[in-house]
Amino acid sequence: MQKIALEEHFITEPLLPYLLPAMPAVSDEGRKQLLGSLTDFGEQRLKAMDAAGVDIAVLSVTGPGVQTEPDAKKATALAAGANDALAGEIQKRPTRYRGFAHLAMQDAKGAADELERCVKQLGFAGALVNGHTNGVYLDDPRYDPFWEHLQALDVPLYLHPADSFKMPYVLQGCPEMDKPVWEWTIETSAHFLRLVFAGVFDRFPKLKIVLGHMGETLPYVLWRLDSRFALLANPRPLKEKPSTYLARNLWVTTAGQCDDVPLLAALSSLGQDRVLFSVDYPYEDSATAGGFLDRAAIDDAVRAKVARENAAALMKLSGV
Repeated sequence: MQKIALEEHFITEPLLPYLLPAMPAVSDEGRKQLLGSLTDFGEQRLKAMDAAGVDIAVLSVTGPGVQTEPDAKKATALAAGANDALAGEIQKRPTRYRGFAHLAMQDAKGAADELERCVKQLGFAGALVNGHTNGVYLDDPRYDPFWEHLQALDVPLYLHPADSFKMPYVLQGCPEMDKPVWEWTIETSAHFLRLVFAGVFDRFPKLKIVLGHMGETLPYVLWRLDSRFALLANPRPLKEKPSTYLARNLWVTTAGQCDDVPLLAALSSLGQDRVLFSVDYPYEDSATAGGFLDRAAIDDAVRAKVARENAAALMKLSGV
C-alpha cells in the first residue's frame, strides 16, 4: 500500500550550527550517518522511501532549526533560505517530495508572511515548527496574528518536539530520559495543552495541528483532562471541554511509534480520519515503519486512510 509520510527531515548547511549541539548522544559513526541522510535528497532518501512504500514524503527542517536563534532578522533570513532550498529539491522530484515551511517564530508577522509565500508561491503543504522559540510558546498572545493567517490559509501546522527551555527538575540527574526517550514527549504534549487552555482554539476554531509519535500520549488522557479540568476553581474560560479541542483540532502521525497499542488507542480516541502515517526519517528505520503499518491489526479500509487518504485530505494534495 503506497503511503504519504509527513515527518521526514532534512538539513541545509547554514542550519548545521543549530543542529550539531542539539543532536542526541550517538556514536561518531551514527552522527555521520544521520548527517549524510539529512543532507541527501537523492538515491539514499528515495531508497528508504521505497522500502517503506512511501511514494510522497513531506519534507521539513530537522529540529531545532532557527527556533534557537536569538536574532530575529537572522532567523528570518535562514528560514527563507531553507525554504528556497527545499523548493528547489521539490522541483527536481515533484512526484516524490512536498514541503512544510520552516518559520522564524521570533517575528510573528514575518512568520505569517513567510508561510503565505511558501504556500502560495512555493506550493508547500503547511508548516512545521520545532517547539518553543527561545522559551516562548505558541500560546503567547503575540502569535494571534500568525494563527489568524494560518487559519485563513487552511493548512496544517506540525508541532514538532524540541528540547525543554529549562530542564524539568524531575528529569534532572537522569540523562536516560533526555530528548526522545521522554523529555520531548512531555514537552510537546504540554505545548499543545497550552494552546487548549489559553483559548487559542476558541479564537481560531479551524486550526489544524499535527503531533507526531501517535499524539505524544494525548489521545490516551481525554477523559481525565475533562474530569480534572471540571474541578478547577478558577480556570480560564473555555467554550468547550478540553477533549473537544483534541477531537476537533488535532491530527496525529505514527512517526516513531511502530506498535499496535498506541495506534489502536489513537484511532479509537480521535477517529479514523485523524491518524496519519509517518516514519520520522532518518531517526527511525523506514522499512520498519512501513512494515508496521502494512501488518497492523486494522482492516484495509482504515489502513488506506492512515497510509494515504487522511494526509491527502488534510493537506489538500491533488492528483495523489
